[in-house]
Amino acid sequence: MRVDVSGTALAAGAVNKPLGTHTSRTIMLHEVRGLLAHVDCDADYAAYASAATDLNAVQKATLTTRKKTLRHLRELYALNPSVPVFSALRTLWDHETAAQPLLAGLCAVARDPVLRCTLARVVELRPGEETTPGALAAVVAESFPGHYGPDVTARIGRNIASSWAQTGLLTGRTRKVRTHPCVTATTVAYALFLAHLCGGRGDMLFSSLWSRMLDTPIPELRSLASAAARQGWLEYRESGGVTEVTFRHFERLLLERKL
Repeated sequence: MRVDVSGTALAAGAVNKPLGTHTSRTIMLHEVRGLLAHVDCDADYAAYASAATDLNAVQKATLTTRKKTLRHLRELYALNPSVPVFSALRTLWDHETAAQPLLAGLCAVARDPVLRCTLARVVELRPGEETTPGALAAVVAESFPGHYGPDVTARIGRNIASSWAQTGLLTGRTRKVRTHPCVTATTVAYALFLAHLCGGRGDMLFSSLWSRMLDTPIPELRSLASAAARQGWLEYRESGGVTEVTFRHFERLLLERKL
């Protein structure tokens, strides 16, 4: 079912309008890894564009394909340090390679409502349970009635299945089977920040759409939030049944990048 985010989240870089990315591409984990490896953390969009097209950081054979890849990467990730959704991703990206698939997926879910509408279908699967591109395409068709033709919807289903496999929530080339992704303090920090940008506070952060995507029991999420606090990504306090989570580190960096 279609899942729209709040105006606060839209102002932070999330998107509710359907994009065209998954009609032809996936979350492109390989390409975004290559691009971010070539560009400094505080660089502006022009640096990402140059790295993609001039330096071929996205590893495509022709200039035309590089430009198309850059356009889709910008749709999914913004590639702008003044956009909070991307700024936090870029801050966390280089610190833990194992976290990158889920970091990319979390950002793509914020930026692409077509991918986002299939999240519930995927996370509700039991470990080892199979889904199909057709089942995911059916969710898209139901969520955006009349928006895509049957052939395009089928192609979206295949690409979304591949995207979820890249995040670690599914596995397999032809048969897509539910698996548990790599969840770390880094991914928890980003998921909680996305929930915060959507207006969540306190305990609500741990039951948000973003936390559900981590497929991890809440007590473990809280433990990882404490670990994220020790690393300086956030501030986490729990006392007398009241939970407080703040994000001064991300907010300070965002302010610096906007100056």
